[in-house]
Amino acid sequence: MDTPLSDSAIREIVEKQRRFFRTGATLPVSWRIEQLKRLKAAVMAHENAFEAALAEDLGRTQLEAYLCDIGPIITEINEMLRGLRRWARPERHFSGLMCFPSLVTKVYKMPYGVALVISPFNFPILLTIGVVAAAMAGGNTVVIKSSSKSAASTAALKRFFAEVFPPEYVTLIDGGHDVADRCLSQRFDKIFYTGSPAVGKHVLSEAAKNLTPVALELGGETGNWCVVRKDADLRDAARKIAFFKITNAGQICININQIAVAEEVAEPFLKELRQAFTQQIGEHAEENPEYPKLITDGAYDKCARLAEEYRARIVFGGNGNRETRRYAPTIIYPVRIDEPIVQHELFCPLLPVVPYRDAEVDALMETIAGREHPLAMYVFTRDMRWANRVMRTQQFGGGCINEVCIHMMVKGVPFNGTGHSGMGAYHGEWGFREFTHPQTVLKGRTRFNLSLREHPYTGKAGESKMKLLRLFER
Repeated sequence: MDTPLSDSAIREIVEKQRRFFRTGATLPVSWRIEQLKRLKAAVMAHENAFEAALAEDLGRTQLEAYLCDIGPIITEINEMLRGLRRWARPERHFSGLMCFPSLVTKVYKMPYGVALVISPFNFPILLTIGVVAAAMAGGNTVVIKSSSKSAASTAALKRFFAEVFPPEYVTLIDGGHDVADRCLSQRFDKIFYTGSPAVGKHVLSEAAKNLTPVALELGGETGNWCVVRKDADLRDAARKIAFFKITNAGQICININQIAVAEEVAEPFLKELRQAFTQQIGEHAEENPEYPKLITDGAYDKCARLAEEYRARIVFGGNGNRETRRYAPTIIYPVRIDEPIVQHELFCPLLPVVPYRDAEVDALMETIAGREHPLAMYVFTRDMRWANRVMRTQQFGGGCINEVCIHMMVKGVPFNGTGHSGMGAYHGEWGFREFTHPQTVLKGRTRFNLSLREHPYTGKAGESKMKLLRLFER
């Protein structure tokens, strides 16, 4: 990694991008489309380099790297290429009788200007390029601060952007938290951060100094719940949960942090879950080269220490290899709902299981609702009336009924959190909206202007104006 940039060097990068933005070069939609096409072609050309970087940082196989990082980027850009002209078209509104003789008011979708994108380590390619694409679609220039934890991916991304775009349009800055703070001290026009709630608070605090609008995509401070009711298809639920927990070794912001399972079916469900893990990744996942690794030694040690605290209740897994940083998927059972392990985000392969009585499921949901809003919610049940009521009344970013994670792959819908799991939204048109602000412009006329808004407001003239106002407001 290069020597960290100084405050003055970062300030110069931002100012160069601001000067470029002020030329108006990024405003034409046709120009933005050309840049997105260039971005897509470059992603496809650098596929092998990205796969190698993801293998080095996170132990991803080629297929998992494409499934989770590279393929979704291409899909996302394709959606932007198909929809951008429609999204960017100014809205036309009838001005209303109160504004007569003006007939037309337009709402323009204007870029913010110079955007700062701070990306995380867990999906370093997807959550960098995917967000940058949204910023580009909106007509912004972009400064990227990528994660120092995923060093190989950051190095690959830095080479990538330097080859594809001039620095006054898109540039990547590497470095640790000190460099991130130097970036945050600059006056940006939009900030998009993906990461933890604790750092999200810091980003929001720094942005407030310049009144910069912020989008935060966070993991959820008290974790994402999966609720398995007694009428659920246990084998189906276990298969999907196991797949998801194996993916990226649990280092996913929308991953299942803990399971609540009806005690009436807890034992058969745990049997199915153990079998699903074994079938998909083997009895000793820590020795399987297909299984991803934790991002740093510190992350591995934190996971291992927490597992040791619950060693007596581990019913599957509990083994790791510090040299390779692989820690097996680990089921911990039983866990009470008030224990610390189910009151914070784990971001690792540990999977606490909380038993509850199925007749008391609504009380369980009340307890979950009383904690910080999660980024995701998953329920497995045949009771669609109950499931739909949960999805309509609980507060969370997004979720699934009898499925996991794939809600984020649906085109045309937002990916977002709420409260401690974030603010703002993106993917497709929602990303375009996140990186633009609606700008209302009324076109006035010089003839036939009414004197309604002008004095006098009293006497017969005032009475006549009041009658007209009441008529126009109907």
